[in-house]
Amino acid sequence: MSCHNRISIGYLFVSILEIWLVNKVAVDSAVTFVQKYVIQWVVAILLGSLYMCLLYGLYVPDWAIEVTSMNLTSFASGYGSGTQIVHCGVRGNLEPPCNAVGLIDRFFLGEQHLYQHPVYRRTKECSVNSPDYGPLPPNSPGWCLAPFDPEGILSSLMAAITCFMGLHFGHIIVHYKDHMQRVILWSLSSLPLLLLGYVLDVLGVPLSKPLYTLSYMCITAGASGLLLTIIFYIVDVKHIRKPTMVLQWMGMNALVIYALAACDLFPAALQGFYWRSPENNLVDGTESLLQAILQSKKWGTLAFVLLEILFWGLVSGFLHMKRIYMRL
Repeated sequence: MSCHNRISIGYLFVSILEIWLVNKVAVDSAVTFVQKYVIQWVVAILLGSLYMCLLYGLYVPDWAIEVTSMNLTSFASGYGSGTQIVHCGVRGNLEPPCNAVGLIDRFFLGEQHLYQHPVYRRTKECSVNSPDYGPLPPNSPGWCLAPFDPEGILSSLMAAITCFMGLHFGHIIVHYKDHMQRVILWSLSSLPLLLLGYVLDVLGVPLSKPLYTLSYMCITAGASGLLLTIIFYIVDVKHIRKPTMVLQWMGMNALVIYALAACDLFPAALQGFYWRSPENNLVDGTESLLQAILQSKKWGTLAFVLLEILFWGLVSGFLHMKRIYMRL
């Protein structure tokens, strides 16, 4: 599947909740607010429980991967076409080859319909250039060539709960008109999610976007809610708008930024112009320069990302000045 399929699943889930699973109760207090949406919360908790039960309780047997030209690359030239056996026979394993998320996707979707270049090919077991893509190390496991869908069936269930959290924040906007009430209720929703996510991580439920674990959902939803609360307090309560103008500009032309930046159309076009070798382009050169200045690959990459965000903020500001807006 793709991220758009995942988004559609989440929207379908919350649409069903909002259309058919709302009690006809007039909201005039915190108690009636809970009564109105209690069924939705029960369904969301049951869905999360189903995810956890399948993730940790489903038995993953040994399985075979057919190594074909589709999953062979120049990095995997040492492998020939044929069958590689992946030895599992476990429950509750969250490692790349033996997790229940991959098992369900292989069973229902088939290997040919899964993403053929998953992120775990950047791990130490599968890349000499880890944490980047690269040639396979000597004696690398066969599952390095296995496909894996980062937007799979089981993980999309937990992603749908993230959409439900957004719906909950929307309910607060509908029923509470006072700005400070919204700030308090959003904070009371976000902080416990953040705390629960970190507690789960400490207890052994790792932060994993490909698996969309419960800890990952709690931390991302809680952090997003807290960031929304902070921006709402600055802009709508304190009426301090200038520091957030860049965000407003980017929101007005979100489609342009998504197409050119998030889909890598603009960086890919820039990388097509280089001096002597493909690595000597403006994009890679800027990132390498920042890494050299900061003497750290991680901090240099972070600085490059922040610079990229600032660049697109200025681009969207220029489009706003020219009254140019792209909409569907």
